[in-house]
Amino acid sequence: MAIELAVLPLEDCLDALIDYRGKTPRKTDFGIPLITAKVVKSGRIETPDEFIAEEDYGTWMTRGYPEVGDVVLTTEAPLGEVAQIKFLPVALAQRIVTLRGKRDLLDSGYLLYLMQSQGMQEKLAGRSSGTTVMGIKQSELRKIEVTLPPIAEQCAITNILGTLDDKIELNRKQNKTLEAMARTLYKAWFVDFEPVRAKLEGRWQRSQSLPGLPMHLYDLFPDRLIDSELGEIPEGWGVGSFSDTVEIIGGGTPKTSNPSYWGGDIPWFSVVDTPKTGEVFVVDTEKSITQEGLDGSSAKLIPKGTTIISARGTVGNLAIASRDMTFNQSCYGLRGADGTGDYFVYLLAMQMVSQLKSMAHGSVFSTITRQTFEATQRPEPPPAIFQEFEKYVAPWFEVILSNVESSRSLAQLRDTLLPKLISGELRVPDAERISGCFTT
Repeated sequence: MAIELAVLPLEDCLDALIDYRGKTPRKTDFGIPLITAKVVKSGRIETPDEFIAEEDYGTWMTRGYPEVGDVVLTTEAPLGEVAQIKFLPVALAQRIVTLRGKRDLLDSGYLLYLMQSQGMQEKLAGRSSGTTVMGIKQSELRKIEVTLPPIAEQCAITNILGTLDDKIELNRKQNKTLEAMARTLYKAWFVDFEPVRAKLEGRWQRSQSLPGLPMHLYDLFPDRLIDSELGEIPEGWGVGSFSDTVEIIGGGTPKTSNPSYWGGDIPWFSVVDTPKTGEVFVVDTEKSITQEGLDGSSAKLIPKGTTIISARGTVGNLAIASRDMTFNQSCYGLRGADGTGDYFVYLLAMQMVSQLKSMAHGSVFSTITRQTFEATQRPEPPPAIFQEFEKYVAPWFEVILSNVESSRSLAQLRDTLLPKLISGELRVPDAERISGCFTT
């Protein structure tokens, strides 16, 4: 039986369209999270890093208050990014409009996926205007025609695609937690020297485990701190440069004018391939090269587990190679020397980036060179300690990689299903029995 479709202008399908373009709120260091265009990415709202004062909320949100389930749309710079509000309160910044589906006509969850479809993205672009920056006016946005299946079918589609996105989000949150655990342990052992201080202060006895540290590690750590050029460090530890611990590998770019160098099976990393927050590992790269391209250029093949750090342009981005790959000349590959583990190197590089940022006193450091690695000094523990550390954190990073690969497969399935479901090419059996829409 043919499904009944409604073709309507978007404005007839909405209970609310809240538009704060052209207004700039007074921003504060904390308060109500501010949803700006830069945090609406890839169908989700990244953690906001700007806020407005709670006392300003009522006077700012005079054009309407968002609700859980509302869809936010970026209207320029960039145009067409969408996400759904999952928490309150939030404030809305300029270049953002909020859309709320009309009850029993347009499910807001379905609207989220509808706006991500290629057809709707093309309609947004077709009604946009501008020269250097393309944007869409509210009056044009309202006129865009949408084709809607019955609300039960919309809810079914939302349920299928939303289930996939929820699993991806769960993986991302678990990854953030695991990475934070690894960073915390690194800081405790190699920055704050917590095991040493615990022995020094009598909080860790040979017969009693310290929380997070089993007894067999007791003898690895000294019970004294001594003065050094870096301040107090554990007795028996040395002071060395970053380059004493890692092998630094330069990158390269095959000639772009030679088509036989490109489009092969060897991933080629550039800064655009930096993993999203919580992913750590680079699984896919935008471009790839051939063996001929590798042999005919200064590009080098690095093994799985190598840390990649961007050194020019966007500086200090980090990734771990999930498989053998190459990278461009704006990055370095970092491999542990003398048995130093892959994940210790990654966390060491993260610590170095934090140190460089603090040395820049709020400004952006523009370049990392080999001299930067040589000049960055750090406490140097005995090999047995960072090898033991690697045993602790390796299972956490292995789960992160597994989650990233799982999310990649889920995203590919979602991206395959979305256009087929939105277009009606693929029907959902017994859609009328599926409930759970925001609008019902």
